[in-house]
Amino acid sequence: MSTVPAPPSTSATTAPDPPVVTATEAGPQPAALPAAKPGLGLGVDWRVRFAVLSLIWGFSFLFIKVGTHGYAPLQVTLGRMLFGTVVLLAVLALKRERLPRGGRTWAHLSVAAFFLNALPFTLFAYSELTIPSGLAGICNATSPLWGMALSVVALSEDRPTRRRVAGLGLGFLGVLTVLGAWQGFSGTDAGGTAMALGASLCYPIGWIYLRRTLGGTKNSHVSMSAAQLSLGTVQLMIVTPLFSSAPTSFPLVPLLAIVALGALGTGLAFLLQYGLVAEVGPTTAQMVTYFIPVIATAAGVAVLGERLSWNTPVGALIVLAGAALTQSRPRRAAAQP
Repeated sequence: MSTVPAPPSTSATTAPDPPVVTATEAGPQPAALPAAKPGLGLGVDWRVRFAVLSLIWGFSFLFIKVGTHGYAPLQVTLGRMLFGTVVLLAVLALKRERLPRGGRTWAHLSVAAFFLNALPFTLFAYSELTIPSGLAGICNATSPLWGMALSVVALSEDRPTRRRVAGLGLGFLGVLTVLGAWQGFSGTDAGGTAMALGASLCYPIGWIYLRRTLGGTKNSHVSMSAAQLSLGTVQLMIVTPLFSSAPTSFPLVPLLAIVALGALGTGLAFLLQYGLVAEVGPTTAQMVTYFIPVIATAAGVAVLGERLSWNTPVGALIVLAGAALTQSRPRRAAAQP
């Protein structure tokens, strides 16, 4: 999960959590936004960083579930945003960079913060009150499917192909398989599942908005993301007291889960993601998306004791196959001599 989505091949993670501006959970990022700069690898092989990023985003759904055991969903999201913002502002200070300037930029980032961070993070937190963390992770994997569908409408240059339309249909068939449609969705909370799917829909909406409004900006990703997370944190600071009471106690384990969710899953994950984009390119970096639901499901079963029916992993594989098709491009014919 991320505040920073990976650069896309379709509409634009992206989740994650998200930037620009994800993150997201992982997902495509608008290609028109500034390219990531090298220097975020810290001397560690990219394969190791790829594995760490997959684990961080995969375990983010477990952190959300544990956090809601002690705190209200909005409080979990606020804590996540706050700790993620602290990490990015610290990196911004170390890099001696400034936050972006201009009222127009901040206004657009405010909208992006709502759709890429505040709203989806909150929906995921509420969804995990009634559904397993693994199911939330699988729902997150539908983000590329939503992105492909929306980009056809919102981005005139992004025309569908038969392969990508087939991927869209296959992906949603996978969702029905995960939910057990043939048995009337029994055993699955419809409200929680709808919120998790709605959270995944938020990401491509945010990505497309950014692509249309802030594409080509000269500000760095760290600067833009720090501003975006700061705005999202302010939004939640206003809303959270209105819909949840102040905690009367501070359970340690849920609090640590929230800290990890923000500092690792939202702050550090951003740095790892863009370091990978700079080093191995967006196509390889965005492959992390396909490991997240696997890790989220395994973590839920192993750590939280969540039940796993046969249709959950089968449906997840179908979803991922569909998502992969929506991201694919037809091979160009070889040039004739």
